[in-house]
Amino acid sequence: MSITVCIATYQRPERLAALLEDLRKQERPPDQVVIADNDASGSARAVIERCSASKPPFALDYGIQPDRNIAMTRNLTVSLARGRWIAFIDDDERAPSRWLKQLLESASEHAADGVLGPVEPDVPAGAPAWIRRGRFYDFPRLPSGAVVPLNRMRFGNVLLRGDCLRAEPGPFDVRYGLSTGEDGDLLVRLSKKGVRIVWCDSACVREPIEAPRLTLLWLLRRALSGGQEFGRQTLRGVYYSIGPLGKLHFFVRASAQLTIAMGLTLVCLPAGRHQAAAWLMKAAANLGKLTAFLAWRYRAYA
Repeated sequence: MSITVCIATYQRPERLAALLEDLRKQERPPDQVVIADNDASGSARAVIERCSASKPPFALDYGIQPDRNIAMTRNLTVSLARGRWIAFIDDDERAPSRWLKQLLESASEHAADGVLGPVEPDVPAGAPAWIRRGRFYDFPRLPSGAVVPLNRMRFGNVLLRGDCLRAEPGPFDVRYGLSTGEDGDLLVRLSKKGVRIVWCDSACVREPIEAPRLTLLWLLRRALSGGQEFGRQTLRGVYYSIGPLGKLHFFVRASAQLTIAMGLTLVCLPAGRHQAAAWLMKAAANLGKLTAFLAWRYRAYA
């Protein structure tokens, strides 16, 4: 079964070089690696040329997508991919040697069309104490073989059947190009069309958390963006059928949760900054849900 690994990158040459080295060491090496550079100046080109010159155990294809748009950049990787299976990994992540093999084995074992795996954060030892105590970069995990719920869909570590992707228009929706959510949108669309996506808890990759993300402002922006995307999908009826009364209930509930979370932020502050930050992030997420009723969309990649 041929497999392509797709990587969208933007001005991270050192991280990209480390990831390509990880892919060289896979127990089941990819047949092809595709890199789409979202930097119009081609800042990843030198890394690609060095990797090609070292004769890696896979074909290496590189393209530049000059417009600032994450969805268009991911679409370029799919258009260049030749594998029967297509894996996606972010350019700042690290892949253990058994990563690809475990994804493929899980797809076979569970008769799945797609497999998602965990992304474990590597928070630097020098990060603020409240950041390390709060575990703000962790995501919920599932038992291996479990079908992934619609509201848990995300990229960063995913394997999909190539024919499923190629049959989907886009496949990533370019309207998400400057915001987040293009990954979850695609996976939800695929799942609702019968594509079976399961979890493999052992196929873990690691994500070193960079200094610009070790701030309360970054965490609040991420929470706002996640809440807004959840709200937009809910109001569109993606997760369940929703009518006018359902939308009113969603608005009232998010408003109440926002108010409660703000109150608990103040109450918990004496107990520790990490607890106050956790509630403030919940408030930001619920604010994001409320903004889903508006035309405004937070643009994380602008």
